[in-house]
Parts: sequence; structure tokens; C-alpha cells
Amino acid sequence: MTTTLASPVRLGRGAVGALGMLAVTTGALESVVTPTLPLLQRELSLSPAQGAVLSVAMLITGALVTPVAGSLGDRYGGKRVLLRLMAVVSAGGLVSSLAPNLPVLLLGQVLQGAMVGAMPLSFILVRKYLPAGESQVAIGTVSGLFVGGGMLGTLIAGPLAEGLSRHWMFVIPTLAIVGATLCVHGLMPDDPPARSDAGIDRPGLALLSGVLLTLMLVLSKAAELAARPLLLGALVALLALLVAGWIRVERRSPSPMVDLRVAAKPAVWGSYVLTFAVCAGTSVSMYLIPQLLAVSADGYGFGAGPTDIGRYLLPGAVLAAVSGPLGGAAARRFGARAVVTTAIVTMAATLAALAFLHGEIWHLVTGKALIALASGVCVTAMVVRTATSVDQGDTGTATGLVLVTRVIGFAAGAQISGAFLTAGSRPGGGAPAESAFVTGFAVAGVCTALSLLAVRTISKGAGK
Repeated sequence: MTTTLASPVRLGRGAVGALGMLAVTTGALESVVTPTLPLLQRELSLSPAQGAVLSVAMLITGALVTPVAGSLGDRYGGKRVLLRLMAVVSAGGLVSSLAPNLPVLLLGQVLQGAMVGAMPLSFILVRKYLPAGESQVAIGTVSGLFVGGGMLGTLIAGPLAEGLSRHWMFVIPTLAIVGATLCVHGLMPDDPPARSDAGIDRPGLALLSGVLLTLMLVLSKAAELAARPLLLGALVALLALLVAGWIRVERRSPSPMVDLRVAAKPAVWGSYVLTFAVCAGTSVSMYLIPQLLAVSADGYGFGAGPTDIGRYLLPGAVLAAVSGPLGGAAARRFGARAVVTTAIVTMAATLAALAFLHGEIWHLVTGKALIALASGVCVTAMVVRTATSVDQGDTGTATGLVLVTRVIGFAAGAQISGAFLTAGSRPGGGAPAESAFVTGFAVAGVCTALSLLAVRTISKGAGK
């Protein structure tokens, strides 16, 4: 039995606003590394490959935590799990702000990665306490505000790092997260456990963690593993064994961590495929464009500092912020298939164009903006579609896996980009060859275009 009739009274505007505030602040903390990555590489003496590892450290935790958080939220209450998750994120922000070196900063980023789990928990709450139409709007709005927070983080990171220090670009968003969490605690009604009698699927949780951790390890060490094929083969074999074991355990468990019958629905697994492809392509632009802007103006680059990079990325962040509500509205008006197809074509064409047109700053600014808008519209359409195509009690699990796929896609794109730049760098150091950027943009464009095949496949039996 659902509670949608009573939900408008129980969940007021203040509670929805608190979730939105939390989305903004977590998005801001997530995004501060991207525009300041060249600065962090200089201060911490990092290679491009090490910079790529730093850029995905948070994503690794997100991949591990998000499906678990969504499943626990479905069982024990979204608010209860959300508050505990934000305590971990706040601790991570504090560690990052005090970090004197790379290992400590990596630890902080790993703890901060738990923030990704806040999204499916927020979706649980809005679906539980709002009617279907309003919950779709709320999901799109929360998603958009998370991206809007990313815009804010992109804007403030450079000035804070250059004007004060790199430590302060972590302190301020962390304090804002603490304040937003207190608002959620005070304004959001307590949601009773949906399945309080269900035990925790510990074998499934352990195997799923092993799968994701091994996968992220392969992605984060891709450049090094390419030169060690035996180790790479061993890790791939281990990954295959873990996946097979996890599937076997989940099929037999009376209370699985992930209900594979839900994940097998065309509307759900198709969303995973598309989300991965779109986010991998987006990640390439997120990683390569700041690096290209920072290359010395004596060569093919522009010699931009962190503040300038943040300013150049701002138009893309603005469009990404509005893409959430726009994606939800467009999917309802035109259908998910039409929206996703248009977004993927736009992304693929833009990435291909950047491979040939990147000699002016406006080329990069325009390209990043188009990619951000198309990516945000596409992923939001996938999240809304997934959330509304499963039972209310499976909202956290299904959307959590979409967000995990998003994380894996971003990690894959960042590592591929870092590998291209590392391979294109001279042995003695210095900026990568321009051809490394060209190759990265071209490969991302081709891979994004190939995802159109998945659009045709998932449309069968999926309605729209």
C-alpha cells in the first residue's frame, strides 16, 4: 500500500527545499577538484595519470556506496540512512581540507564519495511522500540542483584556491553540507522502514563490493595495467568470477541486495547502458578541456589558471544545472527515446567537432556547454524513467544502480583521457602532444555515437 494520498501534507516545501539544498552543497563539493586539477598537479607534483586517479577517487567510493545506500534506504528508511551518510561526507570534506599531501587528500576524496548515495535516498523520499506527477518533477529538480551545485563548485574553486588556498575550497562546501543536513533532519518527516523484517544480504553485499572495487581498480590503474598483461588478465578473471558469484547469490537470496528481476527490465538495464556511454563521453570533455586550457600559450594551449578555467567552464555548468528539469519535462512531452536520441547525437557531433576545432577558447567553451546540456538531459531522462518504471519499494535500488553506472562511466572516461595524455607526453616531461587531445575527443565521439544502438534495443517493449 502506498502513502501518496497523504504525502503532500507530510512533505512540505521546506522539506523538498532542504533536499534541494543538500543536492546543491554536495554537488559543489564534488566539483571543486575539476577546475583546480592543474593546480593540484603542480602543488603535489602529480603526473597526468596520477591526476586522473585523484579525479576518480571520489567516484570509486560512490560506486561502492550508492547501491548499498539505495537498498538500505528502501528497507530501513531514506532519511535515517541519508543522515548517517552525510556524516561520512562531512568527515571526508574535513580530511580533504586539512590534507598536506596526496595520500591524505585521496583519503578525503574517498570519504566524500559517499555523497553520491544521497541521490537515490532523496528519490526514495520524494516518491514516498509525493503523488506520481509531483515526484517526477521533484526528482528532476533535485538532479538539476545537484548539477547546479557542481556549477557553483566550479565557479568558486579557482578563486578560493588562488585567493586563499586549496584547503578552503573544501572547507566552505563542507560547512554548507553540515547546515543542509541539519535542515533535512529538522524538516523531513521520518519515513518508516518499508521492509523492517528483511535481513541484510551480507554475502551479496560483500560480492557486489568486490565486483565494484575490482572494476574501479582496473579502471584507475588502466595505464599501468596495459604494460602488464598477465596482471590485467588475472584481474579480469577475478572480476568475472565475482560477477558470476554475485549473480548466483542474489538469485538464491530471499532478500537480495539487488533484485535482478528489476535490473533485467528493458527500461532499467537499457538505462544503465546509455548512462555509461553518455557519462564516459562527458567525462572525457570534463578532463581534457581544463587540461587543454592550462597548456602553455607558447604552444597550442591557452595558459589559463584555475580561476580562468572555472570561468570558461561556467556556461557549461549553467546549462548542466537547467538540464535536470528540462530533461524530465522533455521526456514527458516527447518521450524518452526521442529525448535520449537527440541528446546522444548532439554529444557525439560536438565531441567529434572538438577533435578538429579547439584552437580558440570559444570552441572549447561552446563544446563543453553543448556536451553538458545534452548529457544532463539524457541522464535525467534515464533516472526519471528508471524511477517510475519500478515499484516504489525498489526506487532506491534501481536509481542507485543508474548512479553507479554514471560513476563507472565517469571513471572510465577520466582514465582513458589520462592514458591518452600520458602516452602523448614526452619522456622528459612537459605538455602532452596535441594529437593526444585529438585522439581523446575522437574516440569519445565514436563511442557515444555507438550507444544509439542501445536506444533502438531498449525501445522495444518500453513504451517510449
